[in-house]
Amino acid sequence: MTVKSILDQKGRDVFTVRPDITVSEAGIQLSKHKIGAIVVVDSTNKICGILSERDIVRAIAENGPAVLDNPVSSVMTSQVKVCSENHSINELMEMMTEGRFRHLPVEIDGKIGGIVSIGDVVRMKIEQIEREAEEIKAYITS
Repeated sequence: MTVKSILDQKGRDVFTVRPDITVSEAGIQLSKHKIGAIVVVDSTNKICGILSERDIVRAIAENGPAVLDNPVSSVMTSQVKVCSENHSINELMEMMTEGRFRHLPVEIDGKIGGIVSIGDVVRMKIEQIEREAEEIKAYITS
């Protein structure tokens, strides 16, 4: 199983924002789309950063509610870990566990090509395990 198989199943749509919108506006987008992170891109769709709910909470805790009027670029994670369509689910689990993050943008030719969440990874891993269990059962009974 690879990132490509996840994206083929769930789709490649990604909600993005520009680095100059306010943290408050980005928070509204997170809530509106019921997502936990939003990718920050420039005008060419190159990934500049990622903003998660955790980033917003951390910024408010450190700087107070006035930070909501600041640009996303001031609180986003700018050193974004990305993956490619060729990464395996096990590689994703390792990257997410080591980095302690729940969302991983997929980069294709230097631009945003999708996003994978920990929920996507867990869902695919469960499907893989169930499929293997069925194959073992079929092998044993045949």
